[in-house]
Amino acid sequence: MEDQIPTEDSAHLDFKNRLDVSELQEAVFNIKTQLKQVIVGQADMMDLLIVALLADGHVLIEGVPGVAKTITAKLLSRTMDIDFSRIQFTPDLMPSDILGTSVFNAKTSDFEFKKGPIFSSMILIDEINRAPAKTQAALFEVMEEKQVTIDGETYTMKAPFIVLATQNPIEQEGTYRLPEAQLDRFLFKINVAYPTADEELEIIMREQALINTTKLEKIATIISGAQIEGFKAIINQISLEENLLKYIANIVVNTRSNSFLYLGASPRASIAILKASKAFAAIDGRDFVTPEDIKRAAVPVLQHRVIVTPEREMEGVSSQQIIEQIIETVEIPR
Repeated sequence: MEDQIPTEDSAHLDFKNRLDVSELQEAVFNIKTQLKQVIVGQADMMDLLIVALLADGHVLIEGVPGVAKTITAKLLSRTMDIDFSRIQFTPDLMPSDILGTSVFNAKTSDFEFKKGPIFSSMILIDEINRAPAKTQAALFEVMEEKQVTIDGETYTMKAPFIVLATQNPIEQEGTYRLPEAQLDRFLFKINVAYPTADEELEIIMREQALINTTKLEKIATIISGAQIEGFKAIINQISLEENLLKYIANIVVNTRSNSFLYLGASPRASIAILKASKAFAAIDGRDFVTPEDIKRAAVPVLQHRVIVTPEREMEGVSSQQIIEQIIETVEIPR
């Protein structure tokens, strides 16, 4: 865009960003370009996964089998020079299978701690609702505080640290519902839908074109862990006016007084919307948050933190519909 000659009304305004977010924008664009080589559609899922990474949050991905939940998480890890672990949750999985355990060393006559698969930068937990409550509870500390305490010793996770968990909303046999304390630790819940007819055809055509190669081999490494931490520092400096802070608070408080909801969102949800809206602003090239950023973050942040009343649930009303209605009724600051 060509430079505009300042007028009397605009000469005193400076529209330049205080922060340089161009490198962050370019990195996000390159990551999405790599993912789109393999993933057809699912643009919202890609955006939310990248925003969660930049906002230092975890993600719950829900969808029926075969809609690219697991492969997208794997491909995202390939675009980054960070450690990656995949844990398949099963009914017989124990907390020590995730966190690690102390093993006796005969040479030193002492116990040594053997780290579990949770000690990575990006962890993919496949079908998180298949493990019992005691195994799910093993994730509470590490997801919230990014540390593990075993036998009186505290082990800190290496940054960046993000948990991506998948679950199937249809199959209920052999599954365990995630407790509210666990759900509240996920920044976003992403609902993955079926592809359209055109997207389905594109998926089949790309699969047919694969010759002596795999999907993962197409993905190039774009950024390092250190760059991700640098981007997080930039996002923390994104400005947000006081009236927008009140807007976030009003949305969350309204979930607690809504007659359609049995349980409203906690203050952790307000903080999550704050962080996510800053990340949305940064990837759009701005160093300030707008009401649209907040509205864009609100549904994926809130939909898994609230509980619909049994009466409304029987009527087929979803938490997403109620949150969208709340957002429409809360006055947008000007």
